[in-house]
Amino acid sequence: MKGRFTLLSLAMVCTSLYSCAQTENKVTPKQFIAYKTSQEMVIDGQGNEEAWKKAEWSDTFIDIEGIKKPKYDTKVKMLWDDKYYYILAKMEEPHVWATLKQRDTIIFYNNDFEVFIDPDGDTQNYYELEINALNTAWDLFINKPYREQNVVLNDWNLTGLKSAVTIDGTLNNPKDIDKGWTLEIAIPWKAYRASYFHKNVPKDNFWKVNFSRVNWQHDITNGKYTRKKDVNGKFLPEYNWVWSPMGVINMHEPEKWGYVYFSSKEVGTKDNFAIPQDDKVKWELYTLYRAQKNYYKTHQTWAKTMDDILKDEVLLAGQKLSFQLENHTSGYNIITISPFSKKTYIIKEDGQVFEK
Repeated sequence: MKGRFTLLSLAMVCTSLYSCAQTENKVTPKQFIAYKTSQEMVIDGQGNEEAWKKAEWSDTFIDIEGIKKPKYDTKVKMLWDDKYYYILAKMEEPHVWATLKQRDTIIFYNNDFEVFIDPDGDTQNYYELEINALNTAWDLFINKPYREQNVVLNDWNLTGLKSAVTIDGTLNNPKDIDKGWTLEIAIPWKAYRASYFHKNVPKDNFWKVNFSRVNWQHDITNGKYTRKKDVNGKFLPEYNWVWSPMGVINMHEPEKWGYVYFSSKEVGTKDNFAIPQDDKVKWELYTLYRAQKNYYKTHQTWAKTMDDILKDEVLLAGQKLSFQLENHTSGYNIITISPFSKKTYIIKEDGQVFEK
């Protein structure tokens, strides 16, 4: 598919876009320090450079709602240099299979590994990359989450992307039991700098990032792997295992993604990073944004006072947050002043947070 498309044009109801309504669980975003490497990295799916050996693994992935331990383990490492953001993913899997070979097809119809990146953390203008065990990629630019009227650019490409897969076993062979597959990725910074205003390498700064692994139950038909169907001929739902849990089956809530801090210190050394208090202020704004969404569903209009959507006072590190609601013809603004930095933050009806 080329050019613009929407959720409906992808003919999805509850797929890797995770559009099913769920009861939301409270989650805290994960954080990871990606250290700089001065070593030349060869993207071969091996991950055997000394820099990778020095890098630490992430926490093992959890299911997307943050409730259950996944059936198979997944973990990642991250590094960076002045040209690339490096990701190494290791996935336990007794049956490694893939069928999709054409770039920009719907890769999550196979088991896959997915990368989500929002450089400025405002939930707008973010990127998604999906790769299967055949090393087939699907890359997307998304201007807003699917909860809003959005535009998805399927013909946007991560120019200069490098990736490679190694398999501990045999691909598409149902006669043996595999151990899993490893995916190594190098994402060029220039692919982001060239578009949508993300001009700088995030040295000693953080980006909002998350990773998802889609895993399907399978059947073997005429010696080939296929997605498993129920008695009515419908595909069984996929498993969604993620680095930073979402609390709901929906990857497209970027405000809940994890924090990757790109330390200028060389891998093998130690650095410190804590999620900024002002970002926790923004989390509270998103809680109110979701409350406004729920209010609108019931009343077909936005709330006119904060009392309609905020029942209890909000405290962060012992500091009380105060909010102001402004309604206007096309929506609303909710405004707060951070008690930590004294900066003013505003969230709009489309979920974008910005500093005044």
